[in-house]
Amino acid sequence: MNLFESTYDVIVVGGGHAGGEAAAAAANLGCNTLLITMSLQNIAQMSCNPAMGGIAKGQIVREIDALGGFSAIVTDKTAIQFKMLNKSKGPAMWSPRAQSDRMRFAEEWRTLLEQTDNLDMFQDSVNGLIFEDDKIAGVKTQLGLSIYAKTVIVTAGTFLNGKIHIGEKTFGGGRAGEGASTGITEDLVAKGFEAGRMKTGTPPRVDARSLDFTKMIEQPGDEITSKFSYTDTASLTDQRSCFMSYTSPEVHQLLREGFENSPMYTGRIKGIGPRYCPSIEDKIDRFASKDRHQIFVEPEGWHTTEIYVNGFSTSLPHEVQYKALKKVAGFENVKFLRFGYAIEYDFFQPTQLHQTLETKLIKNLYFAGQINGTTGYEEAAAQGLMAGINAALNVKGKSPFILKRDQAYIGVLIDDLITKGTEEPYRMFTSRAEYRTLLRQDNADLRLTPMSFAIGLASKERMDRVIEKQEKTDLFIKFLKDTSIRPEDVNPILNEKDSAAVNQSMKMFKIASRPQLDFNDVRRFPKVEEFIEKHSIDSEVLEQAEVHVKYSGYIEKEKNSADKLQRLENIKIPINFDYQKVHSISYEAREKLTKIQPATISQASRISGVSPSDVSVLLVYMGR
Repeated sequence: MNLFESTYDVIVVGGGHAGGEAAAAAANLGCNTLLITMSLQNIAQMSCNPAMGGIAKGQIVREIDALGGFSAIVTDKTAIQFKMLNKSKGPAMWSPRAQSDRMRFAEEWRTLLEQTDNLDMFQDSVNGLIFEDDKIAGVKTQLGLSIYAKTVIVTAGTFLNGKIHIGEKTFGGGRAGEGASTGITEDLVAKGFEAGRMKTGTPPRVDARSLDFTKMIEQPGDEITSKFSYTDTASLTDQRSCFMSYTSPEVHQLLREGFENSPMYTGRIKGIGPRYCPSIEDKIDRFASKDRHQIFVEPEGWHTTEIYVNGFSTSLPHEVQYKALKKVAGFENVKFLRFGYAIEYDFFQPTQLHQTLETKLIKNLYFAGQINGTTGYEEAAAQGLMAGINAALNVKGKSPFILKRDQAYIGVLIDDLITKGTEEPYRMFTSRAEYRTLLRQDNADLRLTPMSFAIGLASKERMDRVIEKQEKTDLFIKFLKDTSIRPEDVNPILNEKDSAAVNQSMKMFKIASRPQLDFNDVRRFPKVEEFIEKHSIDSEVLEQAEVHVKYSGYIEKEKNSADKLQRLENIKIPINFDYQKVHSISYEAREKLTKIQPATISQASRISGVSPSDVSVLLVYMGR
């Protein structure tokens, strides 16, 4: 007997950050959606650190919000600390980050999903996929159910044949206290998919009551807090501090004594770990000349004593973890709540995906999150959102939704994955984006909300906010361009800021563009504060205007560069184009192009092994 008698439009396998965003997007676009997860209590669980955002990751969360996703809203509602990172640098580098209350984060996600129309949720483990020739037809569960759907999105995180390592102890699991998922990998490999193994790790969790915070360096949040969502979520008025300590040569020596029993060094772990989030043993090995490493002491919520020991990720034997951590300042009497561990899991090379995150081998099947070789909540959530949108548009027979590299960090993320693949867990950085001055955290709504509104995901309320923000920004910039200021009014301010005085009246815009001045100085100009109050100009508009005033030259230069790239982006390559007949390009290029099947000349140009001369030959073949 089939308990699910109707065919769903979309089935989402996995309830992590990718799964939550995928299910919400598909349902909010009007599709009859089912989210299947092993544990309804652990939806969007923060398996690793209790934080969202950071360098480049914060920009991604803002982009998710601008598109109508839930991650930023949940983060704002559950934050315990907020920081805007890199404020000393240019606005392209500013990145929001928030510490979250881990338990409230998962609770808030579940609440939002339960309030979403068109969305069903079901607790079971998916252990197989149902195919009809080269199309997906549904899923099979551990309970023996066959559930059918027009599209399926797999967001299995670290659960596919997951294996946990602590010292010499190894056991199956996708996360501490939860079992692994088996069957999906085997079904996909049988269909010709290329699978691999990756590894990630997590540090110990300890009891705050056993720590001496007076021996650590306090890390408070920003005095003036912001938030992630462009909606009317509240900014923090009260915050919890984090703290920082350091390892020492004594700690390193104690850790080294456990290397002979470390699964990393004995070869029991085959998967490749994240380069930019290494374990403590990896840091000691790779950076042997350093006699100390930072340890960030992060609270896991408002009302819990649990502490996340960031920077001490490890899979060493538990007794080694205990001995070494006790030698860190402030941890002398530490009590463990949970030991650190490493986890290995299956992933699939993302070059096997189209730009929509639909697989090339099986139609209507989508992958999102760590199954594609990424690491991080933010990268997973972004992929889930895009897979959910495209699965829904597919069901409705509409054109796919694809973000380009000059439109969003999400576009950079997906293009990097499907074009280059990855041999190690992929993490987003600002340096991966050629147009990061365009892709700032402050303008994600201006960039993306109109696009999302056009496909029916972003609400009219969101769109109205964007229109108002843009109109007020343009109005304030015009005021600065049109209004002059006299030397006697501005020179006292310029003298304070060690900026050259003026001897004649000048437009405010020109004065405001000087690097020595910020907009707090501009607000002291005559008539400015009056104009701000009259037109109800808020901090978001002021920030947008300041970036435009000070960086308009850089922004225009990047726009011109992006426009040139767009010409190549518009030159499509026919599906299943036969590169083997193009003998004028190199053998390596023919091999890579045949495997990846790029959609455009621009994408082809970014494939490793494809030279500019190869691209020129392809342009000739495309009639250009």
